[in-house]
Amino acid sequence: MAVFVNRSLNLKQIAMIGFDMDYTLVRYDSVAFESLAHNRAVRFLVSEHAYPADLLDLEFDPARALVGLVIDKRNGNLLKLSRYGKVKMACHGLQSLDFRTMKAIYQNVAVELSDPSFLPLDTLFAISTGVLYSQLVELKSQGASLPDFATLAADVGAAIDAVHRNGSIKDAVRADMGRYVIRDPLVPALLERYKDYGKKLMIITNSDYNYTRVLLEYALDPFWHHHTSWRNVFDVVITLADKPQFFERPSRFLAIDPDNGLMSNWDGKVSSGLFQGGWFKPLQEDLGLDGREILYIGDHIYGDVVSIKKRCGWRTALVLEDLGAELASLKAARALQNEIDALMTRKSRIETQVNRMDLERYAGRSVDRRQLDGLFDESDQINQEISEKLSAHRTFFNPYWGEVLRAGHEESRYAGQIDGYACIYMIKVSDLYEYSPKTFFRPQRRLMPHELDEVSGSQSLEPGSQN
Repeated sequence: MAVFVNRSLNLKQIAMIGFDMDYTLVRYDSVAFESLAHNRAVRFLVSEHAYPADLLDLEFDPARALVGLVIDKRNGNLLKLSRYGKVKMACHGLQSLDFRTMKAIYQNVAVELSDPSFLPLDTLFAISTGVLYSQLVELKSQGASLPDFATLAADVGAAIDAVHRNGSIKDAVRADMGRYVIRDPLVPALLERYKDYGKKLMIITNSDYNYTRVLLEYALDPFWHHHTSWRNVFDVVITLADKPQFFERPSRFLAIDPDNGLMSNWDGKVSSGLFQGGWFKPLQEDLGLDGREILYIGDHIYGDVVSIKKRCGWRTALVLEDLGAELASLKAARALQNEIDALMTRKSRIETQVNRMDLERYAGRSVDRRQLDGLFDESDQINQEISEKLSAHRTFFNPYWGEVLRAGHEESRYAGQIDGYACIYMIKVSDLYEYSPKTFFRPQRRLMPHELDEVSGSQSLEPGSQN
């Protein structure tokens, strides 16, 4: 698959390549993994927070949430935003909000994610959070005795965090690796190629050392050609990094004994070895590298991309696994999208004619009323055709939320973040295998509306037309 480029990135100038582990170096079957997290979180809510035992019957539906959605803790809604923070789609529980209801709540709102009333779902790990929250809001709307919407969000978040930290999920993954972990032999091949080209490699993960070791031994170690273990390949490994805080505030490094996993205080250099915790600044200083010489690849738009770009100056790459299904759907819907585009072009031309006739009438000149009525009738017919084709187009994508990277005609908030902060993005790390470690990734020249008008003559509104 392709690597998609937002801004220039010359791999020849990259001296160190860092990786997140979960959903990056190590791929999961996201449906199986998030179903497991959902199941364990429900059990936790029932046993630790005295939620009704009926919750144990809830089934995980992965279509109910997408990466990039936002929980509105004040109103109990799940939102899809445009890149400008405007609400384009919303669900209360499992029910889609109609346009009038959505407008009444959010018409004058541009959602700021710094507002604690909103909780973004910015990684595949958050899918289970979005699904479970929606299910609990639905039960509450049906009369179940449950806390207020904000407390529900806090409890779900705490439950998801707890089952990731208390070992229940990790134990299940260890017991059935073949079910939850996807092996990709091209990843070890890619890493060995980078080593052969003189690149230094590191891992910065929020997972603990023991879990990291087990996963890497399973996912990578069977496929090395010139190495015997992942420990021989990575120059630096940092576990329990607590991203994004790793990039935001000072913290001590602890050295890890690879044989027994025991930790000890560490005051030396961190340019090689196994560590826990720490802070990016001494790491970068000890590596002796400028931020522009470091590329970090991860799946969390904020923890792995936005925070790095804002504070470290490292180059960034995002793994977006959902993009695979999105591209397949876009390809399947392409012919229908072309028909919609053609109808929109016809509609625009009719509106231009109508508006010109309106200016003629405003100037005191007579217009052909029959011609004007005919244009209105044609426009109404086209609107009906567009509406029918848009309904058909939506069937190619998520049945509740549509495309991951679009919110109606606009880019989604998630797409805006990818565009603004990720130098490159891809479906999976091994997509880089098709590219030389000396590749110069260059973005295509993007055209602004006035430039599109010069190229195609059909993108802007013509004189006399209106928005």
